[in-house]
Amino acid sequence: SHIMSEYGRMTDTERDQIDQDAQVFMRTCADAIHQLRTEAHKDVQSTQVKEHRTAVLDFIEDYLKRVCKLYSEQRAIRVKRVIDKKRL
Repeated sequence: SHIMSEYGRMTDTERDQIDQDAQVFMRTCADAIHQLRTEAHKDVQSTQVKEHRTAVLDFIEDYLKRVCKLYSEQRAIRVKRVIDKKRL
């Protein structure tokens, strides 16, 4: 507990930077998935390969959406705490 009290606290500036970096990273991932989806079907003859690639990209996209949702929920909790602190 001593270690956590000494090193476990982040400043609001550090949290804001993490939020900003996370949003950039999520946008970058979404763009990369979109680009992969476009490239995945070029010059592919086999229907099975196309279906497999589509399924994999759908899975990755769904995973990213779930991560984004979790991030949004965590950020909402942080914002709520900040608002509650300001009310006091």
